[in-house]
Amino acid sequence: MSSTTDPDQLVDSWLTVPDVAERLGVDPGKVRRLIQERKLVGVRRGTPPVQSVPADFLVPGHLANPAAPDRPSESRPWTVLAALQGTLTVLADDGFSDAEAIVWLFRHEESLGTSPIAALRAGRKTEVRRVAQALL
Repeated sequence: MSSTTDPDQLVDSWLTVPDVAERLGVDPGKVRRLIQERKLVGVRRGTPPVQSVPADFLVPGHLANPAAPDRPSESRPWTVLAALQGTLTVLADDGFSDAEAIVWLFRHEESLGTSPIAALRAGRKTEVRRVAQALL
C-alpha cells in the first residue's frame, strides 16, 4: 500500500487539456469547463506546469453505430468516466483538494481490495462512494 501524497507517483498516464479535448472531440475550453464544474479534476505538473488530468478518468464511449460492434475500442469516441463526478463531489464535500482527490482515487484502498479508480472503472461506484463518505 502506498502512502504517497504525490499524484505523480500514483498516476501512470496523464493527459494535458489539449490531449483530453482531442480524445473527447471537444475544444479545450470545454475541458476547462469540465474541470471547473468538477466533472474532471487535474493538477498542474511538469516544467512549465500545465494542467493535466489522469488518463484513467476517460473511458471508451459507446459506439455511434451499434451495427459495427467489432470496431476496435481505440477508434471509439471517448467520454468521462460516468461515476467520476459524483465521487468527486463526495470528496469535495469531505474537503479534498483536486490533488488530494486524485491521490485518494489512485491509492490502494484496503476495504475495496484495489484503488478507488479501478473500482469505479469496474462499475463499483456505490461501494467507492460509501468508502468516500466514511471519510467525513
